[in-house]
Amino acid sequence: MPKLGPADVPEVKLDSAAVAVEATMTREQRRGLFEKPGMVVYAIVELTSKSYTGHAEDEDKPSQVKLRVTGCEVARSDEDAKSLIEARRAMYRGRQIDGTFDEVGKGPIHPDNELGLLTATKPTEAELKEHKRLVEDRRRNEYVR
Repeated sequence: MPKLGPADVPEVKLDSAAVAVEATMTREQRRGLFEKPGMVVYAIVELTSKSYTGHAEDEDKPSQVKLRVTGCEVARSDEDAKSLIEARRAMYRGRQIDGTFDEVGKGPIHPDNELGLLTATKPTEAELKEHKRLVEDRRRNEYVR
């Protein structure tokens, strides 16, 4: 693995595997993005580094790291989108205060309580498990008839 000097910052590239994003979007969102250029959707994404490129010391090219979206959830309602926008704004305020516009900064930045408020209105893991059980029971009962 190439070594980075203390002042070196690698260039970030996003690979073309966007299936994780597409899978979480509604049909209407995908059509809207195609039919209305400039349309915006909000999402929470998980990025994973998949490869890196280092250069020889005598080359004047920055090192690169390639990222892939490995997890994604797209806001499906205006309420979800507003919560994500507020969380983003809160994180941006944190970067302004920390002076970390060009770097990640020290420690996690807490986006106020916006995501906590959002998740409080969403189903819990137990509720999801119960829903899946009910759907499976309905499917089984239809098959038995």
